[in-house]
Amino acid sequence: MPNSPYADLDRPPLSETALTRALVRPGSLWSSVRVVERTGSTNADLARTVRESPAEGAVLVAEAQVAGRGRLGRPWTAPTRSGLTFSMLLRPEVPLARQGWLALLVGLAAASAVRRIAEVDVRLKWPNDLMVGERKLAGILAERVDRAVVVGMGLNVSLRREELPVDRATSLAIEEAACTDRDPLLRAILREIESHYRDWVAADGDPDASGLRAAYLAWSSTVGQEVRVELPGDRVLTGLATGVDASGHLLVRGGDGDHALSAGDVVHVRRDTSGESRDSSGENRAAG
Repeated sequence: MPNSPYADLDRPPLSETALTRALVRPGSLWSSVRVVERTGSTNADLARTVRESPAEGAVLVAEAQVAGRGRLGRPWTAPTRSGLTFSMLLRPEVPLARQGWLALLVGLAAASAVRRIAEVDVRLKWPNDLMVGERKLAGILAERVDRAVVVGMGLNVSLRREELPVDRATSLAIEEAACTDRDPLLRAILREIESHYRDWVAADGDPDASGLRAAYLAWSSTVGQEVRVELPGDRVLTGLATGVDASGHLLVRGGDGDHALSAGDVVHVRRDTSGESRDSSGENRAAG
């Protein structure tokens, strides 16, 4: 039975019924959980339902995603049932200027859940990549659709080394995590997101009153590091990451002053013994 979802015993299928029973209940943020075998993009699928189904808290999980997108429009794919690929529909009633924190909130919640369940030392690279050292474990993409926000996440769970999309990626299996069972991982992540989200909304999106900024900075691997940021328009900024502002923007102190960045591809830079700057992959970079 080569097409059976149980052909690879290390990658059993998720149960929509079990997840719904565990997560969808009176008073819960999560209004529905749907698991599909295959789709192009869970974010795109949920975005199409925004006008048809206004309820907040819909969750769509795909066992395989063939047209997934990461940040900056990069393609994102993984073998069937090797990771957690899901999106959620949220309608945060907070000021628009503070909604940039939503993707950071999801990253923080996911990192907290993974650290607790999988016992892996996960850190956050701005804005919301989950990292183990300088290897990427998960990525998050938030997209505004009308007055809603669709947030998608891809977490590498059972990927083997030969299946990694790039050398600087990793998975829970490669990191010898205490748990690589996707069901308890997904439940823990969604429950953690709900807890942080309710606190943040109750504080009207204030990252300080909700405790969000302090918690994010405590697990940030970016703040305090020299960074090289590739900006839109082929611009590059090199400087010291000094913090995250009230809108979720990365604060970078460059040679020409302080910058608040809402978007950009961040590379952590370290100095070798010769004084040259190198990014986290070891590739030589021009000193800033």
